[in-house]
Amino acid sequence: QVQLVESGGGLVQSGGSLRLSCAASGRTSSSYTMGWFRQAPGKEREFVASIDWSGRSTYYADSVKGRFTISRDNAKNTVYLQMNSLKPEDTAVYYCAADPNYPRERMNEYDYWGQGTQVTVSS
Repeated sequence: QVQLVESGGGLVQSGGSLRLSCAASGRTSSSYTMGWFRQAPGKEREFVASIDWSGRSTYYADSVKGRFTISRDNAKNTVYLQMNSLKPEDTAVYYCAADPNYPRERMNEYDYWGQGTQVTVSS
């Protein structure tokens, strides 16, 4: 079993930056693929970024490529999402997810989910 707790959300102006953190607990969480997803009001949840257990393989949605960076610190069992050049359309609840395989962007294949953290970007 893996528990995930997100933090770092908040209100930021357009063009600003935020860094989200996802703390994982569980004996083997450092060997899991980690992903970030988001859900805006009235929209379906969508993939943002993922990282494999080693940190060497990352994958991004086209909408955030070049602006967001996913990273992990396995010693701290934490994954990060650095978000730069934020836009109002990035406003959403951001969720962290984990899976022992490598589902990459396939949301339905992630086994564990956090409760989410709100990110609001004002124009």
